[in-house]
Amino acid sequence: MVDRRNKPSALATTPGLPPQPQVNFSHGNSRVTAVLPTGDSVEILLYGATVISWKNRFGVEKLWLSDAAKLDGSKAVRGGIPLVFPVFGTAPDHAATSKLPQHGFARNSRWEFLGKSSSESTGPSDSSVKLDFGLSSATLDDQVKSLWPYTFSIIYSVTLTPENLSTSIVVTNDGDQPIEFQVLMHTYLRISDISKIQVTGLEDSEYIDKVDAAKAKKQSGAVTIAGEVDRVYTPAKGPSSPVVVAEEGETVFSIVRDNLKDVVVWNPWTDKAAGMGDFEPKDGFKNMICVEAGSVKDWITLDPKDAFEGAQTISD
Repeated sequence: MVDRRNKPSALATTPGLPPQPQVNFSHGNSRVTAVLPTGDSVEILLYGATVISWKNRFGVEKLWLSDAAKLDGSKAVRGGIPLVFPVFGTAPDHAATSKLPQHGFARNSRWEFLGKSSSESTGPSDSSVKLDFGLSSATLDDQVKSLWPYTFSIIYSVTLTPENLSTSIVVTNDGDQPIEFQVLMHTYLRISDISKIQVTGLEDSEYIDKVDAAKAKKQSGAVTIAGEVDRVYTPAKGPSSPVVVAEEGETVFSIVRDNLKDVVVWNPWTDKAAGMGDFEPKDGFKNMICVEAGSVKDWITLDPKDAFEGAQTISD
């Protein structure tokens, strides 16, 4: 008699129905993983609602994650897609967020898994799954509340299809006073060789060069990386026009934004990577580039009971 206790969960489907996405918890319910019938997968850490893995159907990893990244909730994750909210960097001159740590508290808070939804599919190739995560002022720890005493709720959604990965955020002001904030999806893309990378879609765009005394500049031609880069672009073509990462002339990623007007391009290069304790291997900067969709050059003002929504879609 065959022991069915070890039957693979992917086979545990109702006869007559097409295969459905599989969603599982692991590591003491601290991570959520979704796998499509095609084999594409995504893994999210509840700490920070941080996407830490996105693999295509061939098992090829699309995101860069430091070998020394802390995945135990002890600090923000170095790699994947950390969520920056409600401040980008630090803002000592902005009263509402001046006391907050770098990049705010969203990436350092434990989020609640709100549930999954999947598309109706006639076959594996058109299946998708959406995972929803929640964070609100009611679930923040008291220390964070004291630093940012606003009443809010956030739903962060991660949607996986065989063609792309989308992350979207909805921030609702549940209080009776306006909220000012910034938001950014700090995406670390995995690439083969940084010296062969070109980023297009930012031509003729204004940017702030944070490596050169925050000078305002204008991009001419494609972006290439040959040293430390930390720039905040406001793309001239607008959010719906793709920002493309190409390697040796071949597109490896295309990023489209919705209601997120800025794009940060970042690579730490040699010295900055060497100085970060959780950045490993130290030459890992050769295999990653951050192309980060956000709204960080100015402040978003959200009136009481209003909501803000922003999203990115990354195609490989």
